[in-house]
This record gives sequence, C-alpha cells and structure tokens, in this order.
Amino acid sequence: MWGLRPGPMLFQTNPDLVWGLIASMYLGNLMLLLMNLFTIPAFVAVLRVPYMILMGLIVVFSTVGAYSANNNLFDIWMMLGLGVLGYLMKKLDYPVVPLILALVLGKLAENSLRQALTLSGGSVAIFFTRPISATFIALAILAYLFPVIQWLVRSTMREKA
Repeated sequence: MWGLRPGPMLFQTNPDLVWGLIASMYLGNLMLLLMNLFTIPAFVAVLRVPYMILMGLIVVFSTVGAYSANNNLFDIWMMLGLGVLGYLMKKLDYPVVPLILALVLGKLAENSLRQALTLSGGSVAIFFTRPISATFIALAILAYLFPVIQWLVRSTMREKA
C-alpha cells in the first residue's frame, strides 16, 4: 500500500517512516503507563464491588459481547455451554492448561487425524494396530479420566470412614 519493501534496507530507504513508527511506539507506551497509573484507584474500587453484583455484570457483558460478535443466538448458547464446561472442570479439579493447549493445537491435530484416516481408508484401527499409538491413546484416556477416578476413590473412602 505504501510501496515499501520490508527488510534491512528499509532503514536506509525510508528512515522517516521507520523512526516515526518507533517513536509512536514509545509515545504509545508512555501514554499507556500514565493512563494505568492514574486509573489504579478505579481498578481498586472495582475490587470493592460485592461479588454478586460483579458476577451479574460479568454475565451481562459476556452475553452482550457474545451476541454482538456475529449477531447470532448460537454464540450465546455456545457461551453458556462453555461456561457450564468451565464450572464442571473447576468442580472436578480439571486443569485449564490442557484445554488451552487443545484450543491452540486443535486444528493441527484435526489435519493430522484427517491425513491418518485418509491413509487407512477411513479405518480407525490404524490408531490401535501400532503399539506406540495404542499406548499413547491409552495414556491419554487415563489422563483424561484421572480426576473422575480420583473423585470416585475419594468418595468411596469417605463412605467407608
């Protein structure tokens, strides 16, 4: 759009633009620092709001934000479903990090799954015929079910006591 060629020569061919961009980043960071310093009392005041009021506001703003992204009611149902999933994960002591990792790596895993199923002619047996993949699948299932198993063991121990 500007007719620029990125690279090391950009500093020599368009120094005004490069140094202007760097200066704008410094000014932006300085303004952000000043804004944050002066709004700290407002952030502290938010911490004094009762939990029930704060939670109600969070639900309202989340619902409005989910709907306004695509103007679609499905997004609100998706938000509610994922909220229930998050609540269940918290109650069953599931860690959040694997879920975030799954969201980041999900597309890559889906493409690899599609390639493996294409190579096997659509047969899922390709994942269980190799000892290494069968071991990893068994370990993944155990890791996934470990909090539920742990909860069941704890509840049976409490009943015996």
